[in-house]
Amino acid sequence: MEKEKILETLKAELKVLIAKNYKDLKPQLEKDFNAFLEASKEKLERWTVLYSSGNLTNEEFEWLLKSQLDLTSLQALQAAGISKIKLNTIKNNIIEMIIKIITDIIILRIK
Repeated sequence: MEKEKILETLKAELKVLIAKNYKDLKPQLEKDFNAFLEASKEKLERWTVLYSSGNLTNEEFEWLLKSQLDLTSLQALQAAGISKIKLNTIKNNIIEMIIKIITDIIILRIK
C-alpha cells in the first residue's frame, strides 16, 4: 500500500475541492482538514488496508470516516459561525471525496 501517496493525493484533491467550492471558507477548512489528516493518519492507513482487502464494506468505511471527522469537529469552521446544516454538507462532501480518492487509488493498484 502506498500510504504516503494516498495522504498526499487526499491533500491535493481536497485543496482543489476547497478552492473550487468553498472559497469563502478556504483558510478555516484547510486548517480543519489538515488537523483531521494529522489526527487520523494511522486510522486512515489501517482502514484503507481493510477496505482495499475487502474486510470493510463501503458503508463501514464511510461510517468510520464520518465518526473520525465528527471527533475532530472542524473547530475552525465552527468558530467561523458556520451553520450545522452547512457543516454537515461540507463533511459529507469531504467524506465522499476521500472515498473516491481511495477507491481510485485501489482500482489503479489492482490494474
